Amino acid sequence: MQDFDFKMIDSGHYAAMKYTGDEAHVIVPETYADLPVTVLFDRLFLGHPEITAVELPDGVTDLGEFMFEGCENLRSIRLPAQMTSMWPYAFAYSGLEEVRLPDGVTSIAPFAFKDCKNLKRVICGKGMRKIESWAFGGCDQLEEVVCGPDVEISPKAYESKKPWPNGLR
Repeated sequence: MQDFDFKMIDSGHYAAMKYTGDEAHVIVPETYADLPVTVLFDRLFLGHPEITAVELPDGVTDLGEFMFEGCENLRSIRLPAQMTSMWPYAFAYSGLEEVRLPDGVTSIAPFAFKDCKNLKRVICGKGMRKIESWAFGGCDQLEEVVCGPDVEISPKAYESKKPWPNGLR
């Protein structure tokens, strides 16, 4: 069973707000009420360890925070060509092993892949311009990030952000 709750985000577009299901392979619908689904909201797949693969429709442009937290068995994802942004922690704590980012994604947000313990390879699209601090923090198995020569990579992109002593900042 796969079930999604949707919310109109502007006239003519919907966001997938909540997922309920128990299948290993999840396919997000392209449309709802005959209108395109363009945004996947924060925590959409939170706490679904049964998910091993996800297919996103071509119209999706934005991925919210903590989309796949608790999806430690997620191994593959098909990202849409139209995708342009992903929020911090989008793939954090997931089981992804490899990801290919579409050409429209221009930056990898802080903590986007935090603690993806199985992540080995990231292939950036042609539009990639910047990889932010802590984007790959805790990705202990990461072997390769393929990106163009002009991509600005933060010196802290591969570090884990440690808490400040006594909670001070």
